[in-house]
Amino acid sequence: MIYKIKKDLEYIMENDPAARSKLEVFLLYPSIHARIAHILAHFLYKKKLFFLARLISQLARFFTGIEIHPGATLGAGILIDHGMGVIIGETAVLGDRITIYHGTTLGGTGNEKGVKRHPTVGNNVIIGSGAKVLGDINIGSNSKIGANAVVLNDVPEGATVVGVPAKVVKIREYDR
Repeated sequence: MIYKIKKDLEYIMENDPAARSKLEVFLLYPSIHARIAHILAHFLYKKKLFFLARLISQLARFFTGIEIHPGATLGAGILIDHGMGVIIGETAVLGDRITIYHGTTLGGTGNEKGVKRHPTVGNNVIIGSGAKVLGDINIGSNSKIGANAVVLNDVPEGATVVGVPAKVVKIREYDR
């Protein structure tokens, strides 16, 4: 838990020009508060204490405006900037060093039980305000999703996608 919070604080300090100190971020940023609650809720969820896990996630949602299902798996270095209205679904998997802006949904497209319904997001991804990333799709590492994009298909590594439905407008090459 402490490792992920430390990485979140470091990532926020690097990427949010309004962040003045780690103490300020820890005490005042809803991203950190939602993250702490999610770590506890996720632990309880894995122990099959579903009601208690959901109770904690709903309390966090009430206080932060950020809804992270206890079943979601989040990496280290997560910044949910401004946070209000962010939804991360039950089977979502997020990598490391991800920025998510307000009003974003990482959601499902159906109501099937026992299957992966939500996106898998690679490392070093930026998801713009109001974006909707829906279904069991993969968002490649080093990608950018434009504001208000509706992403229904896989996004290749290094791609920038925009529009409704989202389309690739640029792909950056990386040395591997």
